[in-house]
Amino acid sequence: MTDDRKTDQEGLRGNAYQAGFIPRGRAKEMDDEGGEAFCSAFGYLRGIRERSDAIEIRFQNGNSTWFPYSWLGEWKFNPSNGLLLKFSGDLVYLVLIRGSNLDRPLSDTTTNLTTSGLQRHRIVWMREMSDEEIRQVGESGPTIDRIEVAEFESNAELKAWLEANAPAFVH
Repeated sequence: MTDDRKTDQEGLRGNAYQAGFIPRGRAKEMDDEGGEAFCSAFGYLRGIRERSDAIEIRFQNGNSTWFPYSWLGEWKFNPSNGLLLKFSGDLVYLVLIRGSNLDRPLSDTTTNLTTSGLQRHRIVWMREMSDEEIRQVGESGPTIDRIEVAEFESNAELKAWLEANAPAFVH
């Protein structure tokens, strides 16, 4: 007897939306009723006053992690080194986003990842992009090369991780 069930990865490849594989080009409307739109790197709520409850982090391997906006504390943007988000809940979590043009507005809107996105709690998801997707976007829009998530029980662990992985963000 053969097993015709799809693996998780095969199922994701069959559903471009779930897998996070978004067509390149201008931001596209995904859900008329929900008011959500996206670019290759992130999805956002279109309404200026709309707010998301959480951010989904999508990894290239198909896994996802969600963080509630209520946990989001300090965050820092350094164009040369990326974006560092700090979430405080049962533990402290750092999310380091590496990419280019992370603060650039999308071509058909004033929305960007930083000031009109994260600052206003409008970002619904962010995802790691493949090398091919990054090449296709080029300098025309934001790209996310890599996302690292680390959790900490102590401030000493957090500082050591920052010094090793993101020294530009150490005070």
